Amino acid sequence: MIGEATELLWFKSSYSDSSNGNDCVEIATTPHTIHIRDSKNTQGPRLTLAPTAWTDFVAYAAE
Repeated sequence: MIGEATELLWFKSSYSDSSNGNDCVEIATTPHTIHIRDSKNTQGPRLTLAPTAWTDFVAYAAE
């Protein structure tokens, strides 16, 4: 997974919205993992989820 994380294509999540354009969540997807990071701290901690967990989280957050 370490090698995989260095070649990720990060993009701003369409679910990330803030009055400050610099405050957002970025995600990168692979077939088996969704990677999530803070756009202000790209080298900081990252969260990884299975695609089904990400789908469940997005549905919950949208409520």
